[in-house]
Amino acid sequence: MNDTTARTTAPPTRPRTAHPHRHRRLWAALSVLVCAVALLFGSSSAATADSASSGNDVQVAQTLGDRELTVILRRITGVPGPLHVDVITHKGTAAGSIKLAVIPTGVSTSASKGEASGTTVDTAVVKLGSTPGTYSAQMDVDEVGPWELTLDDGAGHTAKIPFVVSKTVTSPAEKAVYAGFIGAGALILVTIVVAVRVRRGWWTFVPSGGVLACLAVAVTGAVLSSSLPLPVSQGGTVDATIDGVGNPYTSVVQQAADYSRPPATMLLSSSTTRAGETGTLKLKLTDASTGLPVDDLVVHDGALVHLLVVGPSGQLYHLHPVMTEYGTFEVRLPLPEAGHYAVSAEFARRGGGVQEVRSATGIDATGSTKGASTDVSTPEGTGTRTVDGVSVSMTASSLVAGKAAVLTARIGDSATLQPWLGMVGHMIVVGPLKSKTAAVGEETQNAEVWAHSHSMGAVSDSSSDDMSGMEGMDGMEGMDHSSSSTSSSSSTTDSSSSSSDMDMDSMSGLTSVNGDSTADETVAAYGPDVSFVYTFPTAGWYRVWIQAERDNAIITVPYLLHVTDATTEKTR
Repeated sequence: MNDTTARTTAPPTRPRTAHPHRHRRLWAALSVLVCAVALLFGSSSAATADSASSGNDVQVAQTLGDRELTVILRRITGVPGPLHVDVITHKGTAAGSIKLAVIPTGVSTSASKGEASGTTVDTAVVKLGSTPGTYSAQMDVDEVGPWELTLDDGAGHTAKIPFVVSKTVTSPAEKAVYAGFIGAGALILVTIVVAVRVRRGWWTFVPSGGVLACLAVAVTGAVLSSSLPLPVSQGGTVDATIDGVGNPYTSVVQQAADYSRPPATMLLSSSTTRAGETGTLKLKLTDASTGLPVDDLVVHDGALVHLLVVGPSGQLYHLHPVMTEYGTFEVRLPLPEAGHYAVSAEFARRGGGVQEVRSATGIDATGSTKGASTDVSTPEGTGTRTVDGVSVSMTASSLVAGKAAVLTARIGDSATLQPWLGMVGHMIVVGPLKSKTAAVGEETQNAEVWAHSHSMGAVSDSSSDDMSGMEGMDGMEGMDHSSSSTSSSSSTTDSSSSSSDMDMDSMSGLTSVNGDSTADETVAAYGPDVSFVYTFPTAGWYRVWIQAERDNAIITVPYLLHVTDATTEKTR
């Protein structure tokens, strides 16, 4: 009986304790989590290095009717979202109303995305006052891709400005980084659960191995993100489409150093050639290869087309024709006196270089111009003079043929110059002249050199200790778009440059700081000294015009300079 009782007596109960291996597995999982978090924060900056986004303001000068305007399309922060448009007027601009409209113009492989193309999405009216300044309006845009802004002054003058609405796009490498870290985070949680619930420790190696694989993908993507090439610029290098702007990484285009396109041919026609009248000058730009209208001009130095016209007595007109349709540009041009008007145009084609096309014919105005005031005072040499109530003085380091000269114009006596066309100053050079007393228009038409140079940039006197005042100092050599020779054809393409020259050209005026847009005409904080670097190729007399903006007025200062021969200079 005692044996039976002993066999049926239950053994004493042992207290349950946690398995020591589970603690080790838990600590191992937590260590992996800490390492993953450290890698996440350590690699996050590199992961965003190649995000594709635009985000710069677009400034376009427009000579709409008798008004010289600067239209600024402010950056768009989100789509759908508002598009802010500023219209800047200058001294002498008449008051009135400008009707604005935005129209999508892109194409897409998806019928639903491209169905609104060509349809007006929103309109607004800008009421211009008699005081020079900024007048604003706001419209809504609802999709990415190429768009068109139209302007109508109600007097029969219209303009079209193409622009591209972009968005921030995540690159494939950046997507790999995000996917890798998300996957690692999810697998870390799985590892913790397995470490706590499963008794066999080797099971934790399965999800933890997945964590390491995901981290390897993330780190590899972060490292490659800074070295992979950016996609081609939609609307800058290649024609923009809705699909291409929406995801430029889907457009596989072979990178090349030069996307240059054939030169353009320019034909002129004027509604009047009678002196004393103001006519409409029409420019027809066609592709020299296909003969089709040029439809790929891009904003270059703050305008689609820069038109330079030199009149019989030395009047300089720096105008910006408006696009009425692809390949057709119009501008109102006064013909105050009889004689010859020399004409040249400067523009840039998408993916190509800058072209300066000089008209081989120009405009000959005929008729009587009694009572017309056409006197353009051009004293010889440098020195000081007063133009439009502003004191202007010029100095030159040297005026020797073949030697770089630094020409500095001091305009006014304070740092109140405003950027015009993305530059603090412009300089137009014509020569060498056969006769300094001959009609200026004819001399310009036959001159060997017709150059358009930009200032090196100017530092505001009031911000010498501020790094933002260093804008424009990157392009110390200045830029020069010059033309030489003429021909008997309707027009001559005198110079062109590759897309790399266009990139350098953006450095010659005001450069952006920290990715911001360059300063526009609302910033009056430059000068008063404006410097140019130019090499006169041969000896002789040259006509030089300096242009800058001050107090919302464009100041044009003419000079007549004599350049000596290098051999003559050595004998002195």
